[in-house]
Amino acid sequence: MKKIKSIITLILALGVTCANASNTKNGTTETANDSLRLAELNNFWAEVSRTVNEGDFEGYKATYHEDAVVVFTTGENKGSVTIAKALQNWKQGFIDTKTGKTRNSVEFRFSQRIGDETTAHETGIFAFQSDNGTGNANQKQFVHFNALLIKRDKTWLLVMEYQKSKATEEEWNSLE
Repeated sequence: MKKIKSIITLILALGVTCANASNTKNGTTETANDSLRLAELNNFWAEVSRTVNEGDFEGYKATYHEDAVVVFTTGENKGSVTIAKALQNWKQGFIDTKTGKTRNSVEFRFSQRIGDETTAHETGIFAFQSDNGTGNANQKQFVHFNALLIKRDKTWLLVMEYQKSKATEEEWNSLE
């Protein structure tokens, strides 16, 4: 009888584990909750791309938590700033895009995505390209980045964006 209870317990435990696992990727089991979170985050990053592509400053601003911090270690101006200060510096680029003076685009690819229902830490590369209307688009810039997000009232918000280092096109191509 004891043996039967042990077998039933084992079968139930395996069943729960299998029911929670939707797939395995890179040796990591992805649960249904992970799939939902990743789908929501994919929508989030698509929205960030849309706002940059369309010059939607208010939409872009809405993707950040009001107390967010941006960290730069890729260019001459290394440091960290509040999102309010970063947005001040970026606003003209959005205005120029909105009015058609420039065309900007950004895409995201990820090497690691960790989180739960209300938190996420995303690691990857973004590719940014700008065209000032002269027909000579700037070469795509590839940047390694980390992003820390929280979910508030069903909305994902960036709390921290860390632009770490320049990436290569080969590194970009190696990510899905």
